[in-house]
Amino acid sequence: MADEVAGSIERRQAIAAHVERHLGPIRHTFADSQTEGPIDVLHVAPTEERRYHTLITTGMSEQPMDVPAGNDAPRYLELMSTLPKSWILPTPPDDDPALWPVRELRRLARWPGEAKAWLTWGQALPNGDPPQPFAPDTKLCGVIIVPSLMVPRRFYELELEDRTVTFYSIVPLYREELQLRTEIGMERFLEKLIDAEVDDLIQPKRRNVARRKVLGLF
Repeated sequence: MADEVAGSIERRQAIAAHVERHLGPIRHTFADSQTEGPIDVLHVAPTEERRYHTLITTGMSEQPMDVPAGNDAPRYLELMSTLPKSWILPTPPDDDPALWPVRELRRLARWPGEAKAWLTWGQALPNGDPPQPFAPDTKLCGVIIVPSLMVPRRFYELELEDRTVTFYSIVPLYREELQLRTEIGMERFLEKLIDAEVDDLIQPKRRNVARRKVLGLF
């Protein structure tokens, strides 16, 4: 048991060092109140080089995901999100509406263990059934998992002694976009996001890509 705890601490420290090496100093850690398998969220504040907030989970990769045999998707994952410089991230209380990206990262990080499933890039997950907005100031209500466009490529993977940890980002989606992803498939939907210049920098009131379909643009 002591060896397991020590190993977990070392892996979390390695993730924190990886974050600081590639993204910048960790200003704050949103510590998880759950003692069993805690999912902490690291906060890297904006700098002159990277003018946005970055949130990264640590703890998700403690357990391997249930990836099907023969599939080469990563088994050890951590998730991240990127927020505009203007976003105010209060430390307490945890239920502050502005902290919904922290809560969503935790929810997603726990989902593979709770569902005995796995996450990989291109996968979309709604916030409830039916999907509910993340906060009062947005209609975004689900996410798609993608490699981040806001970090250097060398950040994507961290090689540890006993595992490779992969870092994916979340792009929040509207309900219509979740439906469009189902209708046209992952690859075509990602192309639509790229064409509309939607990346993983969260914009609570960004243009709804799926509404362009009504205008005959698909």
